[in-house]
Amino acid sequence: MPRGFFITFEGLDGSGKTTQLRRLATALEAQGHSVVTLRQPGGTPLGDRIRSILLDSKSEAALGPIAPLAELALMFADRAQAIAQIIEPALAAGSIVLCDRYTDSSEAYQGGGRQLGSEPVLALHQAVCSNLQPDLTLLLLPALKSSLRRARNRNQRHIQAEGTDENRFERESDDFYRRIYEKYEEIAAREPHRVVAFRDDATIEQIHAQIKNTVTARLVPAHAL
Repeated sequence: MPRGFFITFEGLDGSGKTTQLRRLATALEAQGHSVVTLRQPGGTPLGDRIRSILLDSKSEAALGPIAPLAELALMFADRAQAIAQIIEPALAAGSIVLCDRYTDSSEAYQGGGRQLGSEPVLALHQAVCSNLQPDLTLLLLPALKSSLRRARNRNQRHIQAEGTDENRFERESDDFYRRIYEKYEEIAAREPHRVVAFRDDATIEQIHAQIKNTVTARLVPAHAL
């Protein structure tokens, strides 16, 4: 059985990546593909526990400030578990794996936002993830201000609907997010074959059409549609 295809979605919270992942999953399944979806942090029982620590704005009130390197290490603990439990088995079974965030997020948020730099992130990826790279990364980079506004508004709706608060990162300064945005741009420039960036503030349908065209072009050599 041919190995599957690994696609990651990246971007700031509020960029629309989760919506686009779901739409792509539906489109691929309609074409007859086996599709596995997950998010990081989370997606496994261990990962969901780690997610609750990393994203809940109440975590630091209970635990104290989370050191940037501790935050990075927890992200990679989640990632290692997801690779072992979900990603590698799905790829071995020939499925298309769609992952909402992966190591690029750690490089952008901890390497850029927390100012740890790229080197420790990439070294951890090599050591902890056996350097497993996506076949394709879809990077959504609409305007910074509009992404932040959508992310913060969405989290307030989530609190009201679900009673849970994943606002720990959204509380950070605009400068923090500017560093993340710039690091994503750096990653895209460094790895143009793997990373395809979508920078337009286009409609959901327009972005979905662009993503489908990109994915189809990459899948054709590996999977007959």
